[in-house]
Amino acid sequence: MKAPAKEKLWTYEDYLKLNDDKRYEVINGRLYEMPAPFVFHQRIVGRLYKKFDNFVNPFWGEVIISPVDIILSEISIVQPDLVFISKDRKEIIKDRIYGPPDLVVEVVSPASYYRDRYEKFRIYEEAGIKEYWLVYPGEKAIEVWVLKEDKYELYSIASSEGKVKSKVLKGFEVDLKEVFDEG
Repeated sequence: MKAPAKEKLWTYEDYLKLNDDKRYEVINGRLYEMPAPFVFHQRIVGRLYKKFDNFVNPFWGEVIISPVDIILSEISIVQPDLVFISKDRKEIIKDRIYGPPDLVVEVVSPASYYRDRYEKFRIYEEAGIKEYWLVYPGEKAIEVWVLKEDKYELYSIASSEGKVKSKVLKGFEVDLKEVFDEG
């Protein structure tokens, strides 16, 4: 009996050789194609970007909107919807971002739920990303996870209404109505 073929382990070098206009991520050596997001997803990303960007003083750091490659390791290259990188760590910003941002935001779709909630959650935790926002459009909810002793701990959560706050960006909070209002 023949052993099953092993799936190829994708590396950053392999990723750079992809020669098409599609978007991909490599998570623990597995290649994932990323379909174009829905309009509501992009509206949420845009609203959050404006809120973050209006709050962040250029002297504190920079907010960057996707698509942008974040190289966390040779076998993990991701494209979160938003990232914040503090001024103290601006050297990781080059043609791509080489290393963990201080804060990442993922707007979760049904197709990306497992990857965002479990696979990326672990990768971001292991990479030392201080704060991870999970945004759930269908539930109109946001979870804010912060790193405490190398493990993520739920810091702020709201569903349908209310506000969530950041620990990394002291004083920054987001009202869910401003993010999810479809009017």
